[in-house]
Amino acid sequence: MNPVYIARTMRLLIVVGLVIGGFIAFYYISAVTYPFLIAFAIAFLINPIVNYFEKKGRMPRSLAVLITLVIIFALFAGLVTLLVAEIVSGATYLAEVLPKHLNTMIRYSEDMFASQIIPLYNQLTGLFNNLDAGQQETIMKNIQNVGQRVGTTVGQFLNGFFGNIPMILSWFPNAATVLIFSLLATFFISKDWYRLSSMAGRLIPVKARASGRTVFADLKKALFGFIKAQLTLISITTVIILIGLLILRVDYAITIALVAGVVDIIPYLGTGTVFVPWILYEAIAGDMRLGIGLGVLYIIVLVQRQIMEPKILSSSIGLDPLATLVALFVGFKLLGFLGLIAGPVVLVIFNTLKRAHVFEDLWAFIKGNESKH
Repeated sequence: MNPVYIARTMRLLIVVGLVIGGFIAFYYISAVTYPFLIAFAIAFLINPIVNYFEKKGRMPRSLAVLITLVIIFALFAGLVTLLVAEIVSGATYLAEVLPKHLNTMIRYSEDMFASQIIPLYNQLTGLFNNLDAGQQETIMKNIQNVGQRVGTTVGQFLNGFFGNIPMILSWFPNAATVLIFSLLATFFISKDWYRLSSMAGRLIPVKARASGRTVFADLKKALFGFIKAQLTLISITTVIILIGLLILRVDYAITIALVAGVVDIIPYLGTGTVFVPWILYEAIAGDMRLGIGLGVLYIIVLVQRQIMEPKILSSSIGLDPLATLVALFVGFKLLGFLGLIAGPVVLVIFNTLKRAHVFEDLWAFIKGNESKH
């Protein structure tokens, strides 16, 4: 066999092995170092704010980091407090109106049972009595089998649900520990950000340093662009829902619009978790005007989301709209809801590596210096 092809095959296997080994190593290492990875991500995100305070405020970097963390924590605590207050206010409102809605549902169920279920039951009973003994026995066995399967499924669900409660409760102390370590690590990483960056730069080979800077800069731009795109989409959704609810004269329109906007973060489901049950209830309760209005508003929100998401993501991250749409669809098919986020991220990484000529360098390494004459 040609020794040139043998050498190229060996180098290809080395590249593939290093890539796979890197993924495996990252998986196992991240399992024990994830608080510090979280801290690095937070420090990366807050670095522009820290730089602003350090330069404009003429303060030590450690103080700038501390002020930034305090501001972010205060904003987070304020949002949580506002959310709790809205939940309490909403619970008070529900305590007033829920009994009325419940009575409406009960009356609807009674009417449906009297007009639909009882006549249907009588018809089925008549048909059942007209069957011979063997057919009746077969039907009864099938009904018993279905009942047993339903009972087994419900039992397994309840057993799994209540069995996971201790695990969920045990998660809170671990979450608190991770939070403390992540905050402390964020402070130290952000305080020594440029010193650590310089140390990492010295560890990277000179040839890979330029490519590494390009990759890091593009990923930074894409990450902030992705966050900006999501905030833009959520804001558009919130404004549309608020306008629609005000037109429909719905109580607590601002609160509902804010909640629906936050829920819009959930991939695929999004605002449907709020609108679909609401529309169904209004249809059952007999308020068809509001039900139709909510249905039209929900369709408008869905259409604008499908139209605007690829365009805003492509403009904010710097991707082609068609490629972004393909990445969203493929990511959803492979990973489900998480794939709607992972798809564009993988596409960003691929484009970044391509612009940094990483694939060209790998191909040059695989080909080597051999040439056929």
